[in-house]
Amino acid sequence: MKRDLLEGEVIGLSIKDFFTKDMLKIAILPLLFTLIIMLIFFYTAAGYGFDSLEIYVQQVQSGQEVTVDEQAPFYFIWMTSIIAFLFKYSITSWLVGFLIYTVGTIFVMMFSVFLTVIIIGFLTPMILKVLHKRHYSHLQTNGFGSLLTPLWIALKSGFIMVLLFILFIPLYFIPLVNIIAINFPVYYFFHKLLNFDVASTILSEDEYKAIHKKKAFAFRLRTAFLYFLSLIPSLMLFSAVFFIIYLGHSYFIQLEKLRSYDLDNNIDNDTKLIG
Repeated sequence: MKRDLLEGEVIGLSIKDFFTKDMLKIAILPLLFTLIIMLIFFYTAAGYGFDSLEIYVQQVQSGQEVTVDEQAPFYFIWMTSIIAFLFKYSITSWLVGFLIYTVGTIFVMMFSVFLTVIIIGFLTPMILKVLHKRHYSHLQTNGFGSLLTPLWIALKSGFIMVLLFILFIPLYFIPLVNIIAINFPVYYFFHKLLNFDVASTILSEDEYKAIHKKKAFAFRLRTAFLYFLSLIPSLMLFSAVFFIIYLGHSYFIQLEKLRSYDLDNNIDNDTKLIG
């Protein structure tokens, strides 16, 4: 029986696989798609001018009627309306500064994590196929779920993420606690999609339940580690493929152990019947 790999050895093996020619080719795709979408989003907003937001605020503070370009993107109109409302009252005006300079500074980072997780989901089967051929060709993979299952998981996880963001609003103004409160909803979405994409590609539903029953906490620690890495500026754009490789190795190793255990049990049972 093969020796169990230590977690550091799994990480080292994943890094080695990431820097292979096949994986580096795949790693370029989420980087390009994310950058393109982020640039489109940024320049669309910039086209209407962030300076105009300051004009709207000045209009509110001077008592003038606020006018918003009806052709502006919906998110720009929504953001302007919220900020203009807050600036009407001196008690709440300080909140605007917090929302813009604190929450705003991490918005691009959070959005890039969200976007990259969605994009990498389409590349997961391709990455795991290369990993399977390279290290685990002796194992048969049995994915579960339909074509609509990932969409359902994404919608459900996205809804819970938004709900958590709303529920945690009072915590955003408590130092240190706000760091956890802001990151936890995104981590929840990150964990659910990444974990499901990998597990559903490799395992059968019964195998997933069996592994999850014993190793759920270990996989949460792994995705928490990966989420922490994703918060390092620009790293998420380059390392998303590594995340799939690392979780892929972890699930393949658990699958190998599970099937070895089942095989040993079947041999023992057959021996008892013969005896």
